[in-house]
Amino acid sequence: MKIYFARHGESQANLLHLISNRALPHGLTSAGLDQAACLAEYLHGRSIARIYTSPLLRAVETARIIAGRLQVEYQPVEGLREFDCGIAEGRADEAAWQLWKAEFDAWTINQDYDYQIEGGESFIEVRQRFVSFVDGLIKAHTAPDTGVVCISHGGIYSVVFPWIMHNVNPAMVMKYGFGYTSLIIAEYKAAGLVCVEWNGTTITQVNP
Repeated sequence: MKIYFARHGESQANLLHLISNRALPHGLTSAGLDQAACLAEYLHGRSIARIYTSPLLRAVETARIIAGRLQVEYQPVEGLREFDCGIAEGRADEAAWQLWKAEFDAWTINQDYDYQIEGGESFIEVRQRFVSFVDGLIKAHTAPDTGVVCISHGGIYSVVFPWIMHNVNPAMVMKYGFGYTSLIIAEYKAAGLVCVEWNGTTITQVNP
């Protein structure tokens, strides 16, 4: 099976530089709507059985546009939601982003997986819900030619991808990154899930 992991289009929260990982009303901008439509066209004609999306509005709106073009159903799932930043949620001030950076560095540099912003999630919690969702996805879609689309967020992709794909490491995440509607294609093989394409670039290197 193939999993098409995509980031949402540009949102109002992005323009406001606002931490918005809960049920806040920050949908897509006009540019984000266009980006989602372009991604839908790119995916059109592929064998896509279903779309799964983060429940956050910017992701749901992206999924809705793609689902309409592909004529398949979309389903919001908690496993794909961006990681909760606790007391930094709904804020755009420098102190809030310092909290975000401290958490991101703790997880990706210091391997402090219990670290969490007050009222937010630890990496262990984030990883468990994301990995559990992907494991369930693989079990539910067993046909080799099946494809599913997952709409989620750059933050959670950055910290979780090295844990779920054998040939992805943190250096690759930093190199390729996640622009609006970035598309990362993974295939499930005998050894597990591997990344085969990242925004049009073929991926072959293996995690040491």
